[in-house]
Amino acid sequence: MDAAQGLEYLHNGCKPLIVHRDVKSTNILLNDSFQAKLADFGLSKVFPTDGGTHMSTRIVGTPGYLDPEYYRSSRLTEKSDVYSFGVVLLEIITSQPAIARTNERTHISQSVSSMLANGDIKNIVDSRLHGEFDNNSVWKAVETAMACVSPNSTQRPTMGDVVTQLKESLAAELARKNRNREGEINNSNELVTMNMSTELSPSAR
Repeated sequence: MDAAQGLEYLHNGCKPLIVHRDVKSTNILLNDSFQAKLADFGLSKVFPTDGGTHMSTRIVGTPGYLDPEYYRSSRLTEKSDVYSFGVVLLEIITSQPAIARTNERTHISQSVSSMLANGDIKNIVDSRLHGEFDNNSVWKAVETAMACVSPNSTQRPTMGDVVTQLKESLAAELARKNRNREGEINNSNELVTMNMSTELSPSAR
């Protein structure tokens, strides 16, 4: 969420807009409170103020995160950052690298797409969560990520849209945790009541 909001600020809050050009997991730093900050602006580009929709530049970036449309055309837009962020989001959800370390060198978007076809979200999500998540929350996050990595930049959401979708996803997960917490409190209260009832009951003679 923090990284998404950071990119949204670069694209919409800065005048002229700034494209990071190297969004990847290792360029998102976490502090002690797990708040994320974008780092390494060495490849970033400030767009001209003439209102152009793209900029032709030398192709730079990191394999696996590099927008394929930008790679083919050298036409840079803020949607190139959106693609890269989608890859990061898929990495977070699956705990898998952007490119599989196998002979096939499969991109994460391809592997997630094939699993989505089977409709089983639990095979996509990091197994270390042991199924402890809200299905609607994860579906929204995965769908958002897959929209970000669309091969066609015009079909990708803006970072503003991504922030909105992630907020909704986070709200669903927090609601699940609150329900679980309330259930645990109720169960604990019932157990205390039962114990007190047992202790106050007269002993059999």
